[in-house]
Amino acid sequence: MKNNSVILFHSSNYAMWAVDVLNKNNIINKLIPVPRDLSSDCGYCVEIESDSILEAEEVLKREIIEFDRIIEL
Repeated sequence: MKNNSVILFHSSNYAMWAVDVLNKNNIINKLIPVPRDLSSDCGYCVEIESDSILEAEEVLKREIIEFDRIIEL
């Protein structure tokens, strides 16, 4: 992945669900631990390519997968 962003979630269940939904929508992603310098209620986040932010956000909202925020790294 080139320019990366992370999607932060309130629970690990939402993070794992997001990975499944993003995969089904052909959005490259990876479940990773939340970087130490970021705060979140969950220990996991989903890394995506920054070029996919808008598409990923649209997919997650359509599937009603709650997320905290998306941060570009």
